[in-house]
Amino acid sequence: MHKFWLLFAQFIAALAVLAAALFAIDRLVPGLLPFEGSAVTIRQVSNNGSARSISTYADAAAKSLPSVVNIFTSKQVRAQRNPLMDDPFFRRYFGDRFAAENRPQRVSNLGSGVIVSEDGFILTNHHVVEAADEIQVSLPDGKTLEAEVVGTDPETDLAVLKVKRKALPAITFASNDSQRVGDVVLAIGNPFGVGQTVTMGIVSALGRSHLGINTFENYIQTDAAINPGNSGGALVDGAGNLVGVNTAIFSRSGGNLGIGFAIPVSIVRQVMQEIISNGSVTRGWVGIEVQEISPEIAESFALKSTTGALIAGVLRNGPADRAGIRPGDVLISVSGKPVIDSSSLLSLIAGLPPGKVVQLRLIREQTEMQFMVAIEKRPPMRQTAHQ
Repeated sequence: MHKFWLLFAQFIAALAVLAAALFAIDRLVPGLLPFEGSAVTIRQVSNNGSARSISTYADAAAKSLPSVVNIFTSKQVRAQRNPLMDDPFFRRYFGDRFAAENRPQRVSNLGSGVIVSEDGFILTNHHVVEAADEIQVSLPDGKTLEAEVVGTDPETDLAVLKVKRKALPAITFASNDSQRVGDVVLAIGNPFGVGQTVTMGIVSALGRSHLGINTFENYIQTDAAINPGNSGGALVDGAGNLVGVNTAIFSRSGGNLGIGFAIPVSIVRQVMQEIISNGSVTRGWVGIEVQEISPEIAESFALKSTTGALIAGVLRNGPADRAGIRPGDVLISVSGKPVIDSSSLLSLIAGLPPGKVVQLRLIREQTEMQFMVAIEKRPPMRQTAHQ
């Protein structure tokens, strides 16, 4: 019995030695042995691969920082009239006090801007300078200049200012549509008035729309920290070139939550050049209200897909009304260009020159139809009074 246990122990020991030897061979020469686990092939970067670390963006910041300015605005507002002022008793005994409370007061605001030309043109957000009666621009060298508004475009939230100074450090524009999700970007501005600040992040998404921020939306989303005061500042790439103008954040607290939005340079360039040339932006208009086509709407209208835009309203005696377009029609193309959704339709029509007659293709009661519509100038957006 003792000899049996001795032989059994020697057999187990031999198996252990063999297993260890096979394991060592498999580690040294992967795939040599026909183990099932060795069938999995992984891809691993080599030491001379394309991935390389970047330890600093100081050069990009140094290139773009001189082109970003601080903007300080102020305007005079009148407080709401106290209803007690209509009472003769209160007016007699407390008139001076209530009159003081209702005197006009000056309200200040701050933001950022980007120098876009050497001869004094500065780009910022419309909401930074809206209704301001005094605008001052603080340059990175510490000098402060008075600025005047050349023109604004509330529907993209852009504005162009002009200062009387030459040889300014103008920023370099990146190529249109050169950004990719994952690209490193720097946000430069004056958050909370603490002074010029650089934050870093990546391009989180492109073409963000349907956010309800502005009429025309095609935002770059980034997680670079953007806070109040950054509005109108620069979003630059890793080489220090302008890729967008910071305009809004998604936040419940008023501070950065890692979701910021910038107007892409393609829109910035177009709007800026038109404002400098004409003082405003001219867009096409046909007098319709549209909405997205949800799966439920597509089912109720017996549509094959949710592509297109549903006409929810038609302005009486407007271009579309005169052409015979009705609420309930589904627009599918403008001048041969397909309509993807309501945002694309808005952009297609806005890009048409007033006076041009274009073909609109639509679906009405499951029948495809064509209408010729004369484009008119888009009326200015109604301004909302701010206190």
